[in-house]
Amino acid sequence: MLKGTIASCWTLAAVAMAAPAFAQAPAAPAAAPVKLGIVTFLTGPAATPFGIPSRNAAETVIEALNSGKGPAPFDKVGFGGAKLEAKYVDEAGTIANVVTEFRNLVQRDTVDAVVGYVSSGSCLAVTPVAEELKALTVLYDCGTPRIFEEKARTYVFRVSPHATMDNVAAARYILGKKKNLATYSGINQNYAWGQDSWRDFAGAMKTLAPKATADKVLFPKLFAGEYGAEISTLLTSKSDVVHTSFFDGDLESFIYQEQARGLDKRMPIIMTAGETVVWRLKDKLPDGTIIGGRGPNGVLARDTDIRKWFEKIYRDRYDTPPTYPAYQMVQSLLGLKLAYEKAAAGGAKPNSDAIAAAFKGIEFTGPAGQVKLTLGDGHQGVTETAYGTYRWNKQKKEPEIYDIVRYPAECVNPPPGVEAEKWIADGMPGAKC
Repeated sequence: MLKGTIASCWTLAAVAMAAPAFAQAPAAPAAAPVKLGIVTFLTGPAATPFGIPSRNAAETVIEALNSGKGPAPFDKVGFGGAKLEAKYVDEAGTIANVVTEFRNLVQRDTVDAVVGYVSSGSCLAVTPVAEELKALTVLYDCGTPRIFEEKARTYVFRVSPHATMDNVAAARYILGKKKNLATYSGINQNYAWGQDSWRDFAGAMKTLAPKATADKVLFPKLFAGEYGAEISTLLTSKSDVVHTSFFDGDLESFIYQEQARGLDKRMPIIMTAGETVVWRLKDKLPDGTIIGGRGPNGVLARDTDIRKWFEKIYRDRYDTPPTYPAYQMVQSLLGLKLAYEKAAAGGAKPNSDAIAAAFKGIEFTGPAGQVKLTLGDGHQGVTETAYGTYRWNKQKKEPEIYDIVRYPAECVNPPPGVEAEKWIADGMPGAKC
């Protein structure tokens, strides 16, 4: 019986070979996959509020793109028909470790592009290495304006706006609510992100409210986690508002600690990165807190079809809404997809130079609205932004943001070719609000 079965198989094969008219044409070889390195905090204090939502967003959207289930113009499978393979790398560790892992992705794993980095320190360290290695790199979350102001870049891009927008809009929002604001204070992490954020907020306040003065200016250590002394100092102030660009676990620690001392009852707190805690803290976040989301992301996003698509696939998978780091990851991936497909229009797999040329100055609409890479010689994105005031809806048992004010990109970003600090110091000339 076994011999007969084998003979039958060989007979069928022989018949097929003898009758080419009935043979199927060989399938076209699958396009080589596009390999991406995705870097974000997978451990440490920034993992839960930032890194994990970002990784989750990348996994969800890459799966959708590989299935050809993205909305137009993102409906082509993967990148130009080539499916995506992602390697996820932890950003936690020293700057030296971050740079080593970047080199490993490029030189050992031969990824086609790197998308990553929450910390401004990481971005500042990785950028010159990316240029040295001619490695296409998309910075997805870090906000320091220095990336493209210090030096022209060829292979590094950032779809997400930089921190100047966050802080100029914060100043405009608080002055819109408090016309006679006299004093303000700030507590920001003592590294590039916190220093740049306070510089731009204080500079915008000097321009927009020259009679107002800064009172307490505090820079605790990054990831300090304990803010008793700083909160005591702020409680001695009679400021009309406290500005903070705290993010990650530092932000959540500060919120719990200041509530125990009643700081938010004395003065409102404006949190430029506060959107990340809205769904995590819920009713533990003080009513009246002024919330930013580094652009019109998350609870501040407009109700568009592409936003609905992203929010649905994310909620369906993780049973929670995506927050702004997740939005920024997705916007970065979609921008890279469009640049890749533009560069691959001739059919062959494009190299880093071709993709970089196609990426430069790109414009598109993502879950957070319209993105235009107009700064940094076409390498730095701008968007509109928004701020609103938080309260917990006891009836619906969910967060609410009210008094939302939206600011056009041209209102809160410097024009092309002008450094952010100088633009603010000169009175923000050309701002279109």
